[in-house]
Amino acid sequence: MKSPRPSPGPMSLHQRRSSPLAAWFAAAIGVLIVYACLHPFTGWRDPGLPPFDFLWLPWPRYYTWIDLTVNVIGIVPFSFALVAALPGRLSRGWAVLATILITFLLSLSVETLQNFLPSRVPSNVDVGCNTLGGVLGALAGGRWGGRLFDPRSGLTRWRKRRIVDGQLGEVGLVVLGLWLLTLLTPESLLFASGDLRHLFDLPTPLQFNPTRFVKVEAAIAASQLVAVGLTARSMMRRFSPWPVVLLFLLGLGAKTLAAATFFAPGDPLHWATPGGQIGLAAGVALLGICLLLPARSHAMLAGMALLVGVALVNLAPENPFLPSDAALIRQGNLLNFHGLTQLTSSLWPFIAFAYLGLLGAHHQRDALSGR
Repeated sequence: MKSPRPSPGPMSLHQRRSSPLAAWFAAAIGVLIVYACLHPFTGWRDPGLPPFDFLWLPWPRYYTWIDLTVNVIGIVPFSFALVAALPGRLSRGWAVLATILITFLLSLSVETLQNFLPSRVPSNVDVGCNTLGGVLGALAGGRWGGRLFDPRSGLTRWRKRRIVDGQLGEVGLVVLGLWLLTLLTPESLLFASGDLRHLFDLPTPLQFNPTRFVKVEAAIAASQLVAVGLTARSMMRRFSPWPVVLLFLLGLGAKTLAAATFFAPGDPLHWATPGGQIGLAAGVALLGICLLLPARSHAMLAGMALLVGVALVNLAPENPFLPSDAALIRQGNLLNFHGLTQLTSSLWPFIAFAYLGLLGAHHQRDALSGR
């Protein structure tokens, strides 16, 4: 008679598992870091100097604590997620060390490439700050990353119960994370994304009219709220309203934080314009109605709402409700980060639309197989 197989106990101090979700997040953050450091990717030339000379330069004359802080904090999420993303055969200690090395090499690589961009200046201080951020993120990831991303953690069990299986669900969580990043663009209208005019130097079709602008602003906020809410619902195996509520609360928090940080002086609630408030209320009502419809229609409705929102964003005149006495902070890395959020905001609806197509195909396969 075989003895019963012992149940798996808690993970030991050094045992760990690789997380695909952490890998997706680390990859997405890594791509965004490279973009922020090498933007605008134009004017490449050979400066005629040894590429690593910048490593031996003295402390730069013009450097602010904001630059130092952004360089440290900006890379912490990458190294935090990377610890959990590395192969499970690495012990926790080796995963932390490998993450610190990868973070250092990533920072050294992009700073070295900045030698060949006339608009960028490589900095040994940036490499040092990025590496410090990598150390902090890796240590935090080694300490808490397993609890967050481990298959047996409460968050992962919730994700398996609520979110579609496999990489489709993991990519969806990254898509929603990118949506939160779009809201760190302070001067855009509430929930507005998909503005292609600054990317392609397109004119603004509509002239400003106060009454019309309020209506357009409200329609943008409402349509984008419905699109994001239905995208989140389409990802769910079993619906619960609380994750959607939390998502929008985080979104409003990100919008408030951006206005307080990037404007000088800060105006945290600049998004709460008349049109924004009307659109927020109307969007909540419309989303509630849409959620009562059959689940198989949600992905299609989300796509339609995205298209409406993008069309309106590209028709709307410039935002006249920005604080008249405020200017965007244009300092070093804050300006780079602002360019990054602008790009993410411009491209997000199209990323989401492609993801909704994958979700629709997934749900259709499930319906055909009777699952």
